[in-house]
Amino acid sequence: MNTGTHKQNKSHFHSGVHGYLKDFALRAKRAVYCTPSLPFQLPETMAGSEAAALSASQGFRVMFYLLTPNETSFEREDEVPEYVNKATPYFLLLIILEQVLGWAKTGKLVIRVNDGITSVSAGVMSRLSKLFAKGLEISCYIYVWDNYRLLELPWDSTWTWWLAFLGVDFGYYWLHRLSHEMNILWAAHQVHHSSEDYNLSTALRQSVTQQLGSWIFYLPMALAVPPSVFAVHAQFNLLYQFWIHTELVTTLGPLEWVLNTPSHHRVHHGRNLYCIDKNYGGTLIIWDRIFGTFTPETDKIIYGLTHPINTFEIMSIQFFYYPYLWGRFWSSPGITDKLSVILKGPGWEPGKPRLGCVSDLPEITGKELPHNPSWALALQAYVTLQFAVLLGVYDDVFAAKETLSPTFLLLMTGYILLSLTALGFVIEQRYEAAILETFRCLVLLLFYKADCVKHFTPMLSVSTEVFITLSVLYWGLRSLRTLADGKKKQP
Repeated sequence: MNTGTHKQNKSHFHSGVHGYLKDFALRAKRAVYCTPSLPFQLPETMAGSEAAALSASQGFRVMFYLLTPNETSFEREDEVPEYVNKATPYFLLLIILEQVLGWAKTGKLVIRVNDGITSVSAGVMSRLSKLFAKGLEISCYIYVWDNYRLLELPWDSTWTWWLAFLGVDFGYYWLHRLSHEMNILWAAHQVHHSSEDYNLSTALRQSVTQQLGSWIFYLPMALAVPPSVFAVHAQFNLLYQFWIHTELVTTLGPLEWVLNTPSHHRVHHGRNLYCIDKNYGGTLIIWDRIFGTFTPETDKIIYGLTHPINTFEIMSIQFFYYPYLWGRFWSSPGITDKLSVILKGPGWEPGKPRLGCVSDLPEITGKELPHNPSWALALQAYVTLQFAVLLGVYDDVFAAKETLSPTFLLLMTGYILLSLTALGFVIEQRYEAAILETFRCLVLLLFYKADCVKHFTPMLSVSTEVFITLSVLYWGLRSLRTLADGKKKQP
């Protein structure tokens, strides 16, 4: 009798909301590569990536451009590992190491919670489009290679590998330089400079829209260099630039003449007058020395935009400059001035040089302090924990993206964007934060119940769900209070 009752209750349970969610999750997540004999079949791109799995030594060396041509030469582009995605553990390890060494050296944290989470949020957001398709840079490169190449350099030649190393870095120099000298490209690149701190988390503060203009700078290489070789160096060049975002490394002696180093790149991130429009190099500093854009580090550097935006809300950081640019474009008289707003530097105005006048910039005294509104330690701990849970979800989705349906990927992209926005609102303690965070936590709890997302570790599955449930209750009560206060303020 008890058994029958249990079965009947179980049947009713699965026909209810929980059962519907599980069924929806299964249909949404269902792999598009199913076969009768296997749960799923690896597509060729994933198979190639797995075949080229990185050892711990390779994973560490890739962060410093220390892999050899023999280790990183591939015949086809789809065989090239996703080095950037695989670097996540090393990002975290180096960030933790910087925090520990910074604490030992200065007695305080190098990375502020509000600024650090905002920077990593920008990095997460910038990678979301890669859940659905190849990046625009590699897609355009492959198109030119397939249709217009003039010769085909051997993919397994050391000479080709080194030529690509120089070609990618040279292309990056001009991309980076013009991103400071053309307003339309600066609208994307300003994201990376918006932090008023300088640490390893700052390296992850990347733009969502920069790849819309970056692809063109590498196309000349596609006339001769195979896409597989380009795909390796495009990733290595990006990864190398991670470790140079630190104040803990002072100088590297003779290497300062050739390589881009923390000292050189600190200058690039400064808003001191001597730092403006200097040191554009990616891996090498030789291009700056050749083209006259190099300057050494001297005075104390104050970081960030010349006109700080004073926000930790990720959507504002990513997109605020576009409405501003459109407003300037629309209000400018005549087609010449309108085009100048788009194609000249951010500081340009009628009657001024192409890049504007340095004398127009705010004077730097060296006593400037970063935007850092006070917020409770408990709230900082809460945001840190919630962000850690979100990174687990993000990493899990990327790890399994080849086996997930477009519908599910779209669903998870929406959730990640919602989470980044909600946590930004919490950091800024906005009026709407409680309502948005209640909804976000409720969605995450439903995802867990429907098996849409995995727990970071099974050992913490119960405690994680309890934490999320308590978060729903806490922010739900705050939401009711917020709504009640809002009604009281109405006339």
